Amino acid sequence: MEIEQIYTGCLAQGAYFITSNGEAAIIDPLRETQPYLERLEREGVILKYIFETHFHADFVSGHIDLKNETGAPIIYGPNAACEFDCVSAKDGQEFKLGNVKIKVLHTPGHTMESTCFLLIDENGKDTALFSGDTLFIGDVGRPDLAQKAADMTQEQLAAVLFRSLRDKIMTLGDDVIVYPAHGAGSACGKNMSKETVSTIGEQKQFNYALRANMTQAEFIKEVTDGLMPPPAYFGMNVAMNKKGYESFSTVYNNGMRAIKAEEFEAVADQTNALILDTRNNDVFSKGFIPQSINIGIDGDFAPWVGALIADVKQPILIVCEQGFEKETVTRLSRVGFDNLIGHLNGGFAAWQKAGKEIDTVNRISVEQFVNEVKIGESKVIDCRKEKEYEAEHLEDAYSKPLANINQWIKEINTEEHFYLHCAGGYRSMIAASILESRGYRNFTEIAGGFNAIAKTKLPTTDFICQSKILK
Repeated sequence: MEIEQIYTGCLAQGAYFITSNGEAAIIDPLRETQPYLERLEREGVILKYIFETHFHADFVSGHIDLKNETGAPIIYGPNAACEFDCVSAKDGQEFKLGNVKIKVLHTPGHTMESTCFLLIDENGKDTALFSGDTLFIGDVGRPDLAQKAADMTQEQLAAVLFRSLRDKIMTLGDDVIVYPAHGAGSACGKNMSKETVSTIGEQKQFNYALRANMTQAEFIKEVTDGLMPPPAYFGMNVAMNKKGYESFSTVYNNGMRAIKAEEFEAVADQTNALILDTRNNDVFSKGFIPQSINIGIDGDFAPWVGALIADVKQPILIVCEQGFEKETVTRLSRVGFDNLIGHLNGGFAAWQKAGKEIDTVNRISVEQFVNEVKIGESKVIDCRKEKEYEAEHLEDAYSKPLANINQWIKEINTEEHFYLHCAGGYRSMIAASILESRGYRNFTEIAGGFNAIAKTKLPTTDFICQSKILK
């Protein structure tokens, strides 16, 4: 028996490849199936099962394509009403895989179909728990995503999750290995560890939500406290995972269509496409196609695309560094952005060579910022997360998180200049590109962000003035 965790950092997502005696199972596969197919062939094993822990919200799974390509059944837990051929297994049902068994543990609460899969080894010993979004390392799944579908409040779902954890998971042996579906960075929880593997015993000891003396009321309060609103694309991804989607090969072929610079602008106008520039933020600042939005492939690309573009049906034209077309298309498809029109042939250099109009962002060094800014007089917008701002920020700066830009952008006074920064430049350049695409030019973006500012003589503080917080 072998277990491999296939972890994708951009999504903070773990898929699992399990083999035993010539048979394989895959749990929560990513959208692109070719790596799995190649692995099956390389190891000479047959895919017997595709297990899904729930209808994922933060990414589109590869379950349907994988089933079509291998014939293996898709298995969910109870309450899974798929709009395609799948097995909705019973609680406690066991599936034989080579010399081992995989047992269904229905653990509703994150969603009502949420299920963990318990691996029982050749000797009948409970060995590993594939816990999906029910149990993370250091956290548990947020109970607010399925409120509408379950016709329940987040508090009611949290109560269900409390019982699932106590009755199904905490009763397992302390040595059972925990393999979650996500790690730190995912929006499916709020306090996940950077570790991606643990044990039941460790989680009983260190996970706040698994305290032995915790009451249900305490659990509900702590699990629901401080939840940020889920990204807008989550519901659309759930629908795609539940109802079905375009095959990855079709999406890939569309995205890999190379469009010449001379035609690119006309295609954008005809399709009403958003131009997504995935180049490094510093490169982008020096020159880009007007109205482009910059979300760099070298950062938390897919989550920010999902959070800020939101509508997975939005037509998209890609601008990227040459050689990154395949990666960009793949990572967009993982979060359901399938309406890809194509990419700029030859990248931005081809646009420049064709003599087309370009735009820039007014980015300055931190040294120049130190010389220009007047604390208490100049307006500074900090677009980091609220918790980052609360930990330490430039004195008198305003907290305007990037995730909320569609709200605070409406409050901007076009006659008032402001400085804009994040932690290192990735998020502030996203914000800058959105601002410029909507006609705002009255700002200066700071290279290096707060990481650089904190090393200067400028005063910083953790004091929170409520008038500086976005409401």
